[in-house]
Amino acid sequence: MSLAPRVVLVHRRTELAELLARHGTRGQAEFFLRTRGRDLAEVTEADAAVRAALAAASAAIPLDWRRGEVERADLDRFLFTPEDVVVVVGQDGLVANVAKYLDGQPVIGIAPGAPGVLVRHPPAAVADLVRSTGDVEHRTMAELTADDGQRLLALNEIYLGHAGHQTARYRLGVGGGPAERQASSGILVGTGTGATGWCGSVWRERGSALHLPAPGEARLVWFVREAWPSPTTGTTCTEGELTRAPLTVEVESDRLVAFGDGLETDAVALTRGQTATFVPAAKTVRLVR
Repeated sequence: MSLAPRVVLVHRRTELAELLARHGTRGQAEFFLRTRGRDLAEVTEADAAVRAALAAASAAIPLDWRRGEVERADLDRFLFTPEDVVVVVGQDGLVANVAKYLDGQPVIGIAPGAPGVLVRHPPAAVADLVRSTGDVEHRTMAELTADDGQRLLALNEIYLGHAGHQTARYRLGVGGGPAERQASSGILVGTGTGATGWCGSVWRERGSALHLPAPGEARLVWFVREAWPSPTTGTTCTEGELTRAPLTVEVESDRLVAFGDGLETDAVALTRGQTATFVPAAKTVRLVR
């Protein structure tokens, strides 16, 4: 017998839950917020909206289907299976957080409040969407592969730099061409989805002439952050596009780290002499329309 599909609800702890875990009581949490000019009522309201959305999404799962639930903090320990339908309840960033752990499973983004770019459906739509997951858009991901086999995927962007935000030193090459030794605040490699976020901010700030990719386009853009010249480091190669030709980075610092989509706790560590290669990932995120 084949197993029934499984719906996995993905969410993160609300601000109220984190405040109570930190301060112990609602009274102490309220005092903490009040000293910062905020009101507990708004935090409580947001918490209630997320809980209501989770309850509505859970109630919409067909009775004969299996179900699972995982918080953002536990994603790296959760085992997704091929027959899963992933329902993300929260903000756009939560879709990016879960994307790296998936392999073709359809993703439904549910917004507790106003819809976003990736979480675009109301909770009431879950019942219909879990049964009709064929209408999807494929979102390109960025992939980093280290020469020791470590691998990292991201839906928005991958950052490579010093863990303590000190100077990162490396040799950067594109498509097998001559490498340039650089010293900078790190490197960003982003997708079309990430073009509205961190990479988009860098692109606007420097007035770049690069054409940012569309979300489903198998093309990446990369930017070197705050590169500076010296007798041994250059600044002639600080942005570009990636399609087939990879971007390679040979580490010359004692240790650099790479992480994707803001998940610093799930990072790849690279030591002096190691090489990291960036390309558009072969697999995509299947986002249900």
